[in-house]
Amino acid sequence: MKLNQSFFFSFLIWNLFLAVIPFAITTYLLSTPKLNKFSLLLWFGVWLLFLPNAPYIITDLLHLKKGSYHLLWLDILVVTSFALNGLLLFYLSLLDMKEIIANYINMKYLNIIYVFIPFLSGFGVYLGRFLRYNSWEIIQNPINLLNDILDIVINPNLHFEAWLFTFIFGSFLVIGFWIFKQLQVNTSK
Repeated sequence: MKLNQSFFFSFLIWNLFLAVIPFAITTYLLSTPKLNKFSLLLWFGVWLLFLPNAPYIITDLLHLKKGSYHLLWLDILVVTSFALNGLLLFYLSLLDMKEIIANYINMKYLNIIYVFIPFLSGFGVYLGRFLRYNSWEIIQNPINLLNDILDIVINPNLHFEAWLFTFIFGSFLVIGFWIFKQLQVNTSK
């Protein structure tokens, strides 16, 4: 901020705070000795609601200025470091929640669920980046949010961009999760 004489990227701090919420939830749940299924389901829903905030930070790369700005490299480093931290929190939280849920669900079903979670997160990122919804709008503005979601689901041919973004971003998250797990396995040897 001092070098650029601007507070423009200060929104990244808020976005990173939102990215910490799902990780904080799984950290709390890991420290809880025994959860009943209802509590776990409730926490899982809140976790899933906030989870897209973590990879959302990647889309903040759209805010990089175009042209020959002499400190553009600094903006790239700042936004990229926040985005990478968001991804790290996303993957750590995914692994933690998988470990938590494994005590309650058959592993076959759990793996199926875990194929869909990155795509649901991709859809959540689409809702946030392009339709400008926030996580708390499920409480503050549920009718409009649900109407938009239903419209996208019921009329997929009218919302090609939503489905394309969801598929590509979800695939990116799946591949990244696979790489993250491979790195984790290799470093534990």
